[in-house]
Amino acid sequence: MVQAWYMEEGTADPRKPHQCEPPRPVGLEQLRRLGVLHWKLDADIYETDPELARIRRERNYSWMDIITIDKDKLPNYEDKIKIFYEEHLHLDEEIRYILEGSGYFDVRDKDDKWIRIFMQKGDMITLPAGIYHRFTVDENNYVKAMRLFAGEPVWTPYNRPADHFPARRHYLQFLEQAVQ
Repeated sequence: MVQAWYMEEGTADPRKPHQCEPPRPVGLEQLRRLGVLHWKLDADIYETDPELARIRRERNYSWMDIITIDKDKLPNYEDKIKIFYEEHLHLDEEIRYILEGSGYFDVRDKDDKWIRIFMQKGDMITLPAGIYHRFTVDENNYVKAMRLFAGEPVWTPYNRPADHFPARRHYLQFLEQAVQ
């Protein structure tokens, strides 16, 4: 089961959990209301996993690659980590499947508060287009992830503020409808 919680305020080391005291856990249903989808898969068989194949087929995730975020394997590691942690949105869904290691996706809730989602081996997440988010490794400083796209990959992050994009407006409309 994926773990998620509201984050404490502050700008200390982003690789730490940053749980509120007392903790404020967030469940899968609350994440779903934000448009965030999660699956738990068997990362040891990702190349032949029928469940992953089914999800890819149903959601039209036709393109994939694998990225390793590690000081020894990712060129310009420190710069990339800072870029990943900058609050941004995408005009398409962001899909990540953790094959090894662990890290955090942070997403904004409807009240603009940060929710931290702990991702580890076997977790797959889809963030909707237009949601403000960021990513960081945890204190292990290592994650290997599959990146999936519907069609050709588009890597462009739009740092906040980016409210003028149609994807952001559509996402805000989605949130309004989810409340009703």
